[in-house]
Parts: sequence; structure tokens; C-alpha cells
Amino acid sequence: MKVNKKSLLIALIAASALIGCASTPEQAEAEKTTAEPAVKVNDFPTRDRVEYVLNCVAQHGGLTFITQYACGCKIDKIAEKMSFTDYEAARTFSLLKSTPGEAGGVFRDPKQSKDLRKQLKDAEAWAEKQCFVK
Repeated sequence: MKVNKKSLLIALIAASALIGCASTPEQAEAEKTTAEPAVKVNDFPTRDRVEYVLNCVAQHGGLTFITQYACGCKIDKIAEKMSFTDYEAARTFSLLKSTPGEAGGVFRDPKQSKDLRKQLKDAEAWAEKQCFVK
């Protein structure tokens, strides 16, 4: 008996499609509950990444391939540790905490300010260790 390759291929594709679709509602629900948790979305805008890299490069002695790569790596690592919303709030608190007097207390004193500034400091320290070879 001679088997037509084209017919065999079509039959295999049809069979694999049927096998993949054959599931009960209970199986589908079980697959949903055993799925891995969603990966944290990296939501840092490009403009803010570029601004961070340029400031980082300036702080590390100027533009070289190594500083450019390491600073790009650093903002990527920070983005793994915190959302952009938290990063932006932490940066704002950090920049404005030195405002003198009562006006600066709004940025210095709240627990949210202290927590976010610490989270940013920890993320930056971790990123520095990950990206810069010393």
C-alpha cells in the first residue's frame, strides 16, 4: 500500500488540531489555576529611561561604551524592582525632601515618602552591584 505524503500530512495536522481542542470545562479551569503568575509589566517610558541613563553616565565619568551599557542595565534592573509609578513618586520625594521648612516636610516626613525613598535606594544599590563591574 502506497501512502500519499500530502494526505498523511493533512491527516496529522487535523488530528493534532482535534487533540489540542479536546478539553472539558473542568480541565480548562484547572489549567487556569495552575498557570504561573503574570510577569510584572515593565512600564518605564523611554524618555525617562534615557534621562536616567544620561544622568548616570554623567555621574560615572562621561560617555563611554562601558558607562552607557552599565547605566542602561541599571535602569532595567531598577524597573525589575519597582513600578514606574513608585519610581516616579520616589524620585519626586527624593528631589524635594531638601526643600527647607514646613513646605519640605510634606516630602520628607510621610511614611510613604520614607518607604519609597528606601525602596528606590535599595533598588539602585542592587542595580549598581548587578551592572557595574568593580
